Formats: sequence, structure tokens, C-alpha cells
Amino acid sequence: MSANELITEFLLAAEQGNTEALKACLEKGVDINVTNRQKRTALIIASLNKHYPCVELLLAAGANIDQQDNTCFNPFLISCLTNDITLLRIVLPYNPDLDRLTRFGGVGITPASEKGHVEIVRELLARTDINVNHTNFVGWTPLLEAIVLNDGGAKQQEIVKLLLEYGANPHMTDKYGKTPLELAREKGFTEIAELLVAAGA
Repeated sequence: MSANELITEFLLAAEQGNTEALKACLEKGVDINVTNRQKRTALIIASLNKHYPCVELLLAAGANIDQQDNTCFNPFLISCLTNDITLLRIVLPYNPDLDRLTRFGGVGITPASEKGHVEIVRELLARTDINVNHTNFVGWTPLLEAIVLNDGGAKQQEIVKLLLEYGANPHMTDKYGKTPLELAREKGFTEIAELLVAAGA
């Protein structure tokens, strides 16, 4: 089998969730971090397809957990973006780099806060020291994203509460100098405004 055929087989095995085929390719000496045209590794492909046994096998075999594809995806960021708590719990023991950025310049907790992924946010805050006050490319912290980019509903209230509990700074403004409290009031998110006031905003 040529090197290219081996690579094709390896990446296909990741896509199909075939652990035996992955093992066979690794035994034949395939580069575990080889990528396809989108710069996706077998580990990224398996993560996107929720093939958890493959993810575990590849991580245990030494796959690069932090390597990112053309859209900045890696297993840790995929778990945060897609609300995949199972994937998050598999990757955390392998100490992923929590400072890797999404294509919008956020860290993992940024999109999770924006999208209302309560369980992910809770797990990240409880189990990692991810930067809760990280500012992305447009000047927004996870707290600002949780307020501005969603509906102010129960999930967002829970996320705001968690972020504040774990040290989110209620005074950090957006690039126009607006505070989280001003933005919450503008949107009519009374419950969120109350949480911010209680946190000293």
C-alpha cells in the first residue's frame, strides 16, 4: 500500500468510527497527525463525528490534541462549540491548550457562553483555569457574549451567574465602552441586569 493510500484509509477510518482500521494504520506507521485538504487530522475528524472510542484511541496513541484545522477547530474547541460534553470530558484529562482561539478570536468558553451551553460552561469553570475574562477579536468577553448574542432566557441567566461566580469582571466594557449592565438593560434582560447588580456592577 502506498503512503497516500495509507493516509486515505486512516482518515476514512476516523470518519467512519472504525477503531480497528485506525489501529491497523498506526501499526503500519501512518503519521498520526497527518491532515486532509481542510487540514483536519484523524482526531479532528473523529471528534466532529462523535466517534468517541476513536478519539480516545488517538489521544492515547499520542495524537496532537491542540492541532487546528483551516477553520481553527480542534477537539477541545469542537466540544465547546457543539455542546459536546462527552467529548469535553474525554479531552480534558489530556490537558488541551485552553488559550487556543476560535476563528473569531475567542477561547472555548466564549462560544459556549454565547450559545447557551450551560453544562460546558459549568465544566470549564469547575475543572479548568480557562480565562473567563478573555477578549475576542471584536472586543467581547464571554460575559458580554452571553448577554448580547442570545435571548436573555433561563440558560443565559444560568451562564451569567456561573461566569460571575467564577470571576468574570462585570465592569469590562465592549469596544464602545458599554458595560454588561447597560447592555442587559438595553435588551430588557431584567433578570440578567439583577445578577450583574448583585455582583457589584
